[in-house]
Amino acid sequence: QVQLVESGGGLVQSGGSLRLSCKASGVRFRNFPVTWVRQGRGKEFDLVARISYNDETDYADSVKGRFVISRDSVENTVYLQMNNLKPNATDLYFCNAYGGTYWGQGTQVTVSS
Repeated sequence: QVQLVESGGGLVQSGGSLRLSCKASGVRFRNFPVTWVRQGRGKEFDLVARISYNDETDYADSVKGRFVISRDSVENTVYLQMNNLKPNATDLYFCNAYGGTYWGQGTQVTVSS
């Protein structure tokens, strides 16, 4: 059974940092695209960051320079390092893989002012 499990969310003060983890089982993350999104306020999820099959990365303009997505193939985990967090980053964050075929359950990030 393929599963993605997010972790690392929680409550952090403005300016602080969190590292989100997306741990996969039943599928190998190596050379698979993985995307972090957040629920947002609209009808569609908001892209946060993604890493391609060839480890190219892309970020939303709002997080460039502050967030870093990375892959640990040995641990079969994709991370999202989030630095200098602001209250408007408060949201429910999800990882998905293989073009949205696999989804995690989400992890809540709350940034206090």
